[in-house]
Amino acid sequence: MTMRSFSISSGKARMTGLEDGEGPAVVFLHAGVADKRMWRDQMAAFADRYRVVAYDRRGFGETRYEPDSFSHIHDLRAVLDGLGIEQACLVGCSQGGRFSVDFALAHPQRVSKLVLVAPAISGAPQPKPDDLPPDIAALPEQVEQAEDQKHFDLVNRIEAHMWLDGPRSVDGRVQGSARDLFLHMNIIPLKSPSPGKDEAAANSFERLEEIVAPTLIIWGDLDFPHVQQRCILLGKRIKGAKTEMMPGTAHLPNLEQPKKFNALLQAFLSDAR
Repeated sequence: MTMRSFSISSGKARMTGLEDGEGPAVVFLHAGVADKRMWRDQMAAFADRYRVVAYDRRGFGETRYEPDSFSHIHDLRAVLDGLGIEQACLVGCSQGGRFSVDFALAHPQRVSKLVLVAPAISGAPQPKPDDLPPDIAALPEQVEQAEDQKHFDLVNRIEAHMWLDGPRSVDGRVQGSARDLFLHMNIIPLKSPSPGKDEAAANSFERLEEIVAPTLIIWGDLDFPHVQQRCILLGKRIKGAKTEMMPGTAHLPNLEQPKKFNALLQAFLSDAR
């Protein structure tokens, strides 16, 4: 099979993505510091057994848009409808995990399984700066100062330390193609205009018990402590959820250890229960 590109209209945006393979659909939703390219290893690994799809949200990658009030849930539905996909396993990382949960609650019949990788969750409590340990709290402050001065390359480097290396890891722990890709992906949303107001779900955190799709939650032990704690909580709140902590990885474990991540994903996808 050869990778096929697509462009699908949703409101004032054209969602740009890639698909490959045939069979049950697996749709990958990227983190807020990345784009569809973060899933390159997974797209390549699973295209021989599944129909794999990844797309760029508004403000990321190659998707083109005009500022507007919009809904990520509606955008995802537009992509599925445009590709003729009735039901899919959603694999979402960070903000992609957040929108996967929102969609699963809004359209449960369209989600066969859920894989949440260090997910954000709409309505979940966020740690205040004063709640963070001093060594970690310094990093968001550095980002804010660099953003105020429009030093986007510096913001990008700090965020690579926070999200790719892990906030308590040595700056530059992850090198090679993974770091190069992170820096190429994350600079796009940093320099792009705002896509507008996201009419997002506000209370998914209060509705986790309503999720009916079989769910796998994956996170790394080098991620922010509050993200790890949230993942553990989700494992208890989502009925029947499986949890997997990947040692030696931070917020993007599929980029850091693709073979181990792919093995976890394959085991979950092939589990008929």
